[in-house]
Amino acid sequence: MENREAQSSAVISAADILSRTGFFAELSPRQLYEISRLCRVEEYPEGAQVYRLGEPARNFYILAEGIVSFAVGFGARNASAGKILKHGEVFGWAAVTPGAQRRIATASCLTPCTVLAIDGNGLLELMESDHALGYRIMKQVNVLITGTLTAFAAG
Repeated sequence: MENREAQSSAVISAADILSRTGFFAELSPRQLYEISRLCRVEEYPEGAQVYRLGEPARNFYILAEGIVSFAVGFGARNASAGKILKHGEVFGWAAVTPGAQRRIATASCLTPCTVLAIDGNGLLELMESDHALGYRIMKQVNVLITGTLTAFAAG
């Protein structure tokens, strides 16, 4: 029973983080709850990499605490293009891009970080079963991809 309460508390906490993240602002409370069931909190020390260029993209992330450097890669190396991510920003969109689920960037912690990791396959399944949810998320993913490509082109 105690484990179930901890799990329920984690779901509520995840839903709270999701509801305060601009990326998910258009979603209903029910949709946020369904996504929260796919989440887990992960903590990383300063200097750790959340993921590396070329790795399988299993999770989509929300930065809950800390600062992350996001560096886009080309081939086997990171390019200078990238950005600094702060509280409430999302990253790891390759996990919700069917057919291209390999990392195109490296995400490194500049400070100790807490992230909300969302299971990418679970989110894709949820998006498929709730087309309104899928449309809203893909609109936001489009903004992320466009921003990443613009930053990469700008150097």
